[in-house]
Amino acid sequence: MSRIAYYRVSTVDQSIEAQRHALGGAFDREFIDEAVSGATLACDRPGFSALLDYVREGDTLYVYAIDRLGRDALDVQTVIRQLIHKGVTVDVRGLGPIAKGIGEVIVAVLAQMADLERNRIRERCEAGRAAAKASLAATGMTHRGKKSLGRPEAGDRAAIVAWRKENKATIAATAAHWKVSAATVTRYCSR
Repeated sequence: MSRIAYYRVSTVDQSIEAQRHALGGAFDREFIDEAVSGATLACDRPGFSALLDYVREGDTLYVYAIDRLGRDALDVQTVIRQLIHKGVTVDVRGLGPIAKGIGEVIVAVLAQMADLERNRIRERCEAGRAAAKASLAATGMTHRGKKSLGRPEAGDRAAIVAWRKENKATIAATAAHWKVSAATVTRYCSR
């Protein structure tokens, strides 16, 4: 009978520490998926896949929130049913242990809300991109004052490529001279 925790964050600038602190228990095992979208099916996430292989009847899985299991409503419900069928108790902070019947109904509603939020996030991102493209076309600047969409150029592409050719320099030497990464020089010179 193991006490198991699962943590997931969507981006590299997020940390699992808030989830770990909120769950506040000493766990026998922790499984983590960092920089993994909730839209990724649970079985396709390395941490959660390892968790599914590890859990046994009588174990308890602690999760910070339903949306940490995922943001695809059907996948979340399927995973919870799979765990319950294995004899694993799923304990969600603020809800407590999820059981068959009414617990599954509650999970269904919360999973739908997580799915809805994922769709709203996508819509907001698409609206932001559309506004940026429209503003860029109209004014030469995005609605946030940037000169281009995406990552800004690290340096003058043409000058970096020309300097490397003229000096017959390595990628590392070019990167050091221009104070950019080797990956940037490689990307600029490959086009």
